[in-house]
Amino acid sequence: MDFKKDADWWRGAVIYQIYPRSFQDANGDGIGDLLGIVGRLPHIASLGADAVWISPFFPSPMKDFGYDVSDYRDVDPMFGSLADFDQIIATAHFLGLKVMIDLVLSHTSDQHPWFKESRSSRDNPKADWYVWADPKPDGTVPNNWHSMFGGTSWHWDARREQYYLHNFLTSQPDLNFHCAEVQDALLDVARFWLERGVDGFRLDTINFYMHDKQLRDNPPLAKELRNAKTAPAVNPYNHQMHIYDKNQPENLEFLSKLRAVMAPHNAAAVGEVGDSQRGLEILGEYTRGDDRMQMSYAFEFLSGDSLSAQTIADVFAEVDRVAHDGWVCWAFSNHDVVRHVTRWNLTPAAARTYATLLICLRGSVCLYQGEELGLPEAEVAFEDLQDPYGKEFWPEFNGRDGSRTPMPWDGNAVNAGFSPAKPWLPVPSSHYHLAVSTAEQDPAALLHHYRRALAFRRGHPALRIGAMTDVTVTGEVLSFRRETEAETILCFFNLSDEPVTVPVPEGNWVTIAGELGSARPLPDHTLHLGSWQASILLLDRYHPERHPGGEDGRS
Repeated sequence: MDFKKDADWWRGAVIYQIYPRSFQDANGDGIGDLLGIVGRLPHIASLGADAVWISPFFPSPMKDFGYDVSDYRDVDPMFGSLADFDQIIATAHFLGLKVMIDLVLSHTSDQHPWFKESRSSRDNPKADWYVWADPKPDGTVPNNWHSMFGGTSWHWDARREQYYLHNFLTSQPDLNFHCAEVQDALLDVARFWLERGVDGFRLDTINFYMHDKQLRDNPPLAKELRNAKTAPAVNPYNHQMHIYDKNQPENLEFLSKLRAVMAPHNAAAVGEVGDSQRGLEILGEYTRGDDRMQMSYAFEFLSGDSLSAQTIADVFAEVDRVAHDGWVCWAFSNHDVVRHVTRWNLTPAAARTYATLLICLRGSVCLYQGEELGLPEAEVAFEDLQDPYGKEFWPEFNGRDGSRTPMPWDGNAVNAGFSPAKPWLPVPSSHYHLAVSTAEQDPAALLHHYRRALAFRRGHPALRIGAMTDVTVTGEVLSFRRETEAETILCFFNLSDEPVTVPVPEGNWVTIAGELGSARPLPDHTLHLGSWQASILLLDRYHPERHPGGEDGRS
């Protein structure tokens, strides 16, 4: 079918992230696959999402579970075939869902034919396609750059008698974006998938594409300035200011080329900006104007032990300062971090309130599979651990497998309906009673709240595309306005266990979002919020005689 989409479909969109290994196993081998995704797309459509983002499914040795690509133009047999992917496109489009795929352009697997040729000699046609450097006179590494996975980011290759750069695993050599042929080849990869019907891309580690050609040392970062936004605290990667190994200004030229490739297809991209000190600033640079990326993924709400009203206000103040003209894609959970229900120790009421908050923020939204069920982080025993990151830093950092366990579909079925075979990661016992089949039968389940919240967002342009102003913190109450020319919405969120009373500005406010538990103000312009309660008000511009609280003029 001919799937039409507006060029700005991405602005304010809700994107549902699928981790293919753990979503649904259709062929009974214990690993999720593309046909499994096809069968579960109606669930995502029923949520009211606008698009799906599918994590990598390309051929790969799976040293980093697909983020080490050995062929950009095919599907790993583990996940199925290109024909299966075409079925995803057809089914998603039939259901009104757009499809975004995860492109890993900063590096490949060391099994990619490009790298095999590049490492074969110093004078082959692809000799310059990766980042090679001579050792220092004493044979040591070219500079002090660290890998995100721990230790030096340089690995010795005996054949070339040079080091190659790897910002992640040693089996993930970095491509050399200073080479025009590399850029052209990657733009052709994007064209291949766009012509196959994808509606956009999630761009892994987008700020890692370019490196400093002079290979200058990164300066040290003072201990008091370190944080764990993008790497665990135990990783020495946090001890440097990463100004030379990534975040290079030449990257903007490549992003403009990629945007031009996407434009004829009305496709959109969300870049993943990983930087613990300048993340939002770089995000602003990468999404400003109409010739770079449409939006970028932010890490500000993906780390930390709590998300207070003041933290949120501070983040949006920083967005306004450094990325006012950009566009953020917000998320609370993904495949790389502890699930937020566990990370923030949320009660069911708190989980509902944060879900409502997320759909009211300015930007686009990413939901991670199982988030709509309120899944807690799984406890994975060391002997079941698959993640190389976790194995490297265990037990101080347990890795990412706790957020990657299989999606529970049927609480009464073996492996919660994910697979009839032993899954690649165990299904935790704590997830069975939260399965989709159980939630569907429980009117109070978080799943139904997410459906109502997404429908509410879709019904209000101010929430999808409007400005966000007057961000205010009163104790643990966060309030802000969302506004377009035609609609003004005022939002209050009590992010605490204690009831509070706050004032409501003068105005003809009508309470909306009753289906989300929205509280009504009193006629004296005070608002009583219970613990973990929200109030969402719409400015009635046509009935000045109304009192705050309801359409009938009474509280």
